[in-house]
Amino acid sequence: MAQDSNNNKANATSKDIKAIVHHDTAGLDEAIHFERSLTFLQACTLYPSAILWSAFVSMGVIMLAFDPQLLGNLYAMPQFRKDFGYLYKHEYIIRAPWQTGLSMGNPVGQVVGALIAGYPMERFGRKWTFGACVALTACLIFIQFFARSLQVLLVGELLGGLVLGCYAVIAPAYSSEVCPMALRGVLTSYVNLCFVIGQLLGNAVCAGTSKLSNHWAYSIPFALQKGKLDEAEMVLRRLASDKVDVGKTLTVIVETDRLEQELEMGSTYWDCFRGVNLRRTEISMGVYCTQVLSGIYLINYGTYFFQLAGLDNDEAFDIGIGFKAVGFLGTIISWPLLIRYGRRKIFNTGLLVLVVLQIIIGILDCIPGRPSGVIWTESSLMLVWNFFYDISVGPVCFVIISETSATRVRSNSIALATAAQGALGCVMTVAIPYMINPDQANMQGKLGFFFGGLAAMCLVWSYLRVPETSGRTYEELDILFERKVGAKQFQEYVIESEGVD
Repeated sequence: MAQDSNNNKANATSKDIKAIVHHDTAGLDEAIHFERSLTFLQACTLYPSAILWSAFVSMGVIMLAFDPQLLGNLYAMPQFRKDFGYLYKHEYIIRAPWQTGLSMGNPVGQVVGALIAGYPMERFGRKWTFGACVALTACLIFIQFFARSLQVLLVGELLGGLVLGCYAVIAPAYSSEVCPMALRGVLTSYVNLCFVIGQLLGNAVCAGTSKLSNHWAYSIPFALQKGKLDEAEMVLRRLASDKVDVGKTLTVIVETDRLEQELEMGSTYWDCFRGVNLRRTEISMGVYCTQVLSGIYLINYGTYFFQLAGLDNDEAFDIGIGFKAVGFLGTIISWPLLIRYGRRKIFNTGLLVLVVLQIIIGILDCIPGRPSGVIWTESSLMLVWNFFYDISVGPVCFVIISETSATRVRSNSIALATAAQGALGCVMTVAIPYMINPDQANMQGKLGFFFGGLAAMCLVWSYLRVPETSGRTYEELDILFERKVGAKQFQEYVIESEGVD
């Protein structure tokens, strides 16, 4: 009887709110106007809990980023190479097949973990799924910590990668759902800052332990990884301050959901490829894959790359730390730029700069004899490249995948984009060790031609396909995609009032 009573109350609440949506259009317009009128600072004042929860959940990405960065640094660590590698021309190196196998744990996990994350996120919620992932990560790290053979370390990487892959879906989905429009760009791009923090920690820890002459040189770094409307209204009240009219905010959410139902948008993986959602999924997958194709996976091998370029161990590790410190600064600078210039312009301009820098690095590597001045110039340009990546393609990607996906399939759409990026990551994980290892292709700076060419193709695609999504409510984005508005017309397109009702 009590359960029936609760169901009746929930149904009554649902009917009441839907009645408001259909009959009180003035209230709906007022709620939309209120969200549009909020400045960044006003939104920070009104939604402090939303900011804190979003930042907390995004911290899981730090663990996701720490792991591959750690492995890339271990290949440059003398003690790790001595314990697990073989002697080649008077120095120890890890064989390319084992580098590939170990590094596959993270991208493979990202593919599988992303695809399986959707179910628990919908069934148990974002926060419970996040908590379970944290607990599992803490347990699986013990395998990596006690590994004394490459086989055991490989098992630990693969199992850990399955859980770490879930963080890449949970963080942007949660951030885009709990914050108002004025905070959407900053909080979703904060996911990239967490990636940078994880990579920076991986570089810093390895730099500190690289001089140890026993297994603690690499063991210490491993140890440091460590539709119900009444309920919806309650969650909104926890996320916002008392000054926010939660009822009207919920009205906007319900109206967006109603519109997507009228447009026949389902909530399964298959629905991500049906009708207008196909274009939205393509954009999400495309911008995420652009991260890989523009060269970000090379960053995981940054310290090793600098060593192969001719720098000594200490210089390589120091530049590796500076590499990620520059990325940290770039991501923070991207926040005011997102508010001022939007998404499309920053993404495309930044990608163009990345193409030019990669080509210059490739040209410099063709200088006969590769004098020391060229080596330092290439290393410096890689620092500049990382800065522009983390001011554009890196953070803006997470904003775009959160805003272009329809609300009813957001977790599934982000999961598919994450899986696509992870699949490309698997390809790069196989290829990069063979391209940079001294006993293989030994391409060094000529990799700039390879990634510069791929990034140029991505630039052509993004110019034609990536729209400007800033300053639009989720309902407006639904209408723009339904009307098949071109990418270059999104920003200026005017939605007539009758199209919103």
